[in-house]
Amino acid sequence: MSNSTILDCKLFSPESISRETSELNVEIQKTAAKTPPIYTVPPQKIRDNTEAGKGFWLVKRLDIVEDRSISGPAGNIPLRVFVPETVRGVYLHIHGGGFMLGRAYYSDMAMVQLANNCGMATVSVDYRLAPENPYPAGADDCETAAVWLVEKAKKEFGTELLLIGGESAGANLSVVTILRMRDKHRFTGFTGANLVYGVYDLTHTPSAKNWGEERKLILTTKVMNWFHQNYVSAKKMSDPDVSPLNADLSNMPPALFTVGTLDPLLDDTLFMHSRWIAAGNEAELAVYPGGCHAFNAFPIGIAHQANKKMGQFFSKQLE
Repeated sequence: MSNSTILDCKLFSPESISRETSELNVEIQKTAAKTPPIYTVPPQKIRDNTEAGKGFWLVKRLDIVEDRSISGPAGNIPLRVFVPETVRGVYLHIHGGGFMLGRAYYSDMAMVQLANNCGMATVSVDYRLAPENPYPAGADDCETAAVWLVEKAKKEFGTELLLIGGESAGANLSVVTILRMRDKHRFTGFTGANLVYGVYDLTHTPSAKNWGEERKLILTTKVMNWFHQNYVSAKKMSDPDVSPLNADLSNMPPALFTVGTLDPLLDDTLFMHSRWIAAGNEAELAVYPGGCHAFNAFPIGIAHQANKKMGQFFSKQLE
């Protein structure tokens, strides 16, 4: 993996955005205009609507993915586990949702496809959610899952080759988990980190702070504030265990950073990618013109490109 990523200003030009990407962004903004702002709805109501198929995201639980659980700091931690015919490694996946929303099974389809294409078992963590369970609950659960996987991977899956990653808040929790495993458990054995449009500074990087409310492309500045304030107290937001952009990033695994140019978390990815390299780690940066937050979950060309590149990253790290 090369560390010499050169950003081309053309990536950020409106002319580089494909027609289908632009059309998707318009539809997302139209839908958002008809929907009450997420921060005006009780979190449990949002979760209930999603479970009932009434939310923005359509989700499906697959029978071929197994429900497991492990002992955690506050009871059992549910896991979603899929084991393909060929297993070369194990991917610890941490879902997004602003630390408040989402479930592990929402990623069933993506995990099954990834597992079959790359020959990886996948383990997705149903960590505790804010505001009912604020920091450090979710991070503690992800750390517990990582410790379990390090101890049990060989017996459970026949391999000790481990990767980690997630999207948005899940990318944050992935980096926090890697740091905790290094600092608390002396484990630096993850062979790769797939970090997708992550939030790495809860006090806001410039792109997040300046995004505002007009461009309703999944996230706005108020939405991000709502997520962060429900997750952790203001006095803890700059703590490296909450905002890992501020952490000592030495001895981290090779990473793939993915983001779209119309994501308010753009700077989070650009800054973290640079700090990852400056700390002496391998990293690759993939930037997609016009991609909004969560763009790779939609049926458009740049989503296919991004997901394909992630698969190639996993395959390379599994070699």
